[in-house]
Amino acid sequence: MKKRPLILVTNDDGIHSPGLYAAASVAVKSGDVLIAAPHTQQTGMGRSFPGYPDNGVIEKIETEDMKLPGEITGNKILAYGIHGTPALAVAHGILELAEHTPDLCISGINYGENLGSCLTCSGTLGALFEASSYGIPGIAVSVEAKLEKQRSTDFETKDWSAAQYILEKYIRKTLETGIPEGADAWNINVPDGLKFPYPERRTVQSRQSYFYFEKPEKRIYSEPCRLRSKKDVDIQSLESDSDIYAIYMDQIASVTLLNFDMSVKEKRL
Repeated sequence: MKKRPLILVTNDDGIHSPGLYAAASVAVKSGDVLIAAPHTQQTGMGRSFPGYPDNGVIEKIETEDMKLPGEITGNKILAYGIHGTPALAVAHGILELAEHTPDLCISGINYGENLGSCLTCSGTLGALFEASSYGIPGIAVSVEAKLEKQRSTDFETKDWSAAQYILEKYIRKTLETGIPEGADAWNINVPDGLKFPYPERRTVQSRQSYFYFEKPEKRIYSEPCRLRSKKDVDIQSLESDSDIYAIYMDQIASVTLLNFDMSVKEKRL
């Protein structure tokens, strides 16, 4: 009997995010699903491993509580909340919770875009960095959201249909034919309210940052300060084939093939 694919589903918004459930409900159509997601909101943690005192505590989550069926067409769902960052959740999922090495890691569906040079600080992408270190291909999927909602646990209602449709397409593509040679992950970003037939474009990662910190007002340095972010796009220099251009200018879904090798490939003379 052929072994069913095992799909690890995680995020950075936390185990109670509706976007996580939306991703899992699509993934289970293609294989067994193991949810290993941070116990709490972890947006912006990248691939960090801070030394929290409760790191590695694992809590079993009942799928009924997540409004997810335990099985779909014979494929099962197991869910765990991991105390720690997205990367740590992935590590515990692979090393302790998975029956065998997952065939694919999905991170999302995230509240808020992951575009341009901001990718390295993204917990959504940080989870895939970690999965890639075990040789597991990944798919990150994010939906446009207001900045104030991107670190919130007050999860607003969203229509996940477009993101789910595109995600399912790339799940099947990756499981059937593998990730393209030399690549590590797909990065999918979807405008809020995208309508059927859900137009998408293959893009490259922009060299621009998508979000920038604002300069704080004068303050006493010994007091805490939380930097505020704003969306700021330089349209004049924005690459027309980029992920930011697709979302910000054309309001269509962006699908970017990523490679986590950051070294410069110099031409040899």
